This record gives sequence, C-alpha cells and structure tokens, in this order.
Amino acid sequence: MTKFDRINQHILQELSRDGRISNLELAERVGLSPSACLRRVQDLERAGVISGYRAVLNRQALGHGFVTYIGVGLGEHTKDAQQAFETAMLGAPEVVECHNITGTIEYLLRVECADLQSYKRFHTEILGTSPYVTAITTYVVMDSTKDLRG
Repeated sequence: MTKFDRINQHILQELSRDGRISNLELAERVGLSPSACLRRVQDLERAGVISGYRAVLNRQALGHGFVTYIGVGLGEHTKDAQQAFETAMLGAPEVVECHNITGTIEYLLRVECADLQSYKRFHTEILGTSPYVTAITTYVVMDSTKDLRG
C-alpha cells in the first residue's frame, strides 16, 4: 500500500500538471533526491495510483472543436440493450467519453466533431439508428473555463 503523505501528493500534483517533467526537475520541486523521487513515482505506478501518461491534444487544432455532452435514454433497461449501445459507442470515433450514469437517463457522452454538420451526421447516423435509444438531449459546449482531464 502506497502512503499518501504530503510529498506523494505534491508528486501527483506536479505530474498532473506536466507528465513529461524530468525526474531531476520533479525531485527539485518536491524536495527529494532524484533517486528517492524516482522510487516514489515507481511505487505510485506499481500501486496503480498513476495509471499512465498521455498527451493532451488541442481538439480545435485537430478540427474537432465542436464539443457536446449528450444525455441518452434507453427504452430497455436490460444488459443486452446496454451492451449493444456501449458497443456502438466504442465504434464511434466522435465519442471520446461514454459514462453509464444514474438518474433519468442511462448514459452521458462527450462527443467531439468538426462542426454542427458533422454532429448532425453523428446524431442521425449513429444515435438515430440505435434501436434502444429513446431520448437524446444535447448540450453544446460554448466555452470551457476549467478542464482538468488529461
């Protein structure tokens, strides 16, 4: 079990800001020797606290600047209906997040497209063809003042 002391919290905070930081710079920022810092990072990785590193992409620069959150309700609440819907979403490149949630709907999606026209195509050809979908509510993101997703 990895301990969560002040130093480990600081390591996680620094790595969350910059996953490409060198071990030497990380060690300086958290006040450890490079070898002690590396041991702690490796312990956090082995414990599964740090599950990976990734590049944060500028979706606008990639032509995927039209972002929506979509609430999806299913007409059937069976395992087969959920699996069929989830399989369809796994195959849709526009869907960057798919969450099974509680409440009045079953799923919350984050969808990124080039523009309104490409979103309409996704809405019609992917969501609109799913036999289990009975409700779709779209929320268009106008601006994101805080986004800590990696």
